[in-house]
Amino acid sequence: MSDASTPGGGPGRDESPQERADRQWDEMLQEVRVAQTGAQILFGFLLSVAFTPRFATLGDFDRNLYTATVILGACATASLIAPVAFHRLLAGHDLKPVLIRTGSRLLGLGLTLLALTIGCALLLLLRTATGNAVLAAVVSAAGLAYFALTWLVLPSLLLRHEERRAGGRRAGR
Repeated sequence: MSDASTPGGGPGRDESPQERADRQWDEMLQEVRVAQTGAQILFGFLLSVAFTPRFATLGDFDRNLYTATVILGACATASLIAPVAFHRLLAGHDLKPVLIRTGSRLLGLGLTLLALTIGCALLLLLRTATGNAVLAAVVSAAGLAYFALTWLVLPSLLLRHEERRAGGRRAGR
């Protein structure tokens, strides 16, 4: 076991580098399960849209938007499932730290693609439902901004805040 202050364990943890890798891998798989399920359900609904009577009435822009949305959804799904495939192919080769770094990047990419898929799906839905392209664009942009705020900005602010608090505690000793 490593000391809690060593790089392998991190603050407040007494774990070996292998234990840390196992924990991080397990945590990442839990994250994959949540994101992957949502992406797969959305992707399934997107695939069914082309077989509805209303699809035939869409104009060129909306058909192209639909096509882009389906492609984004397929790429999001692939990126979110990829860490599982990597693990299956590379398990037992003592590559877990590499799998964690690569899987983390793929999850980030998958979440980005998922947010874009949702933004495009929202745009298509609102254009079709309201007939108001400007309203649809504004609401979809606001939706994407909300994703950026809650998925990127807020966690960054929380991290910065906690780093400042921890720095203040160390300086106050």
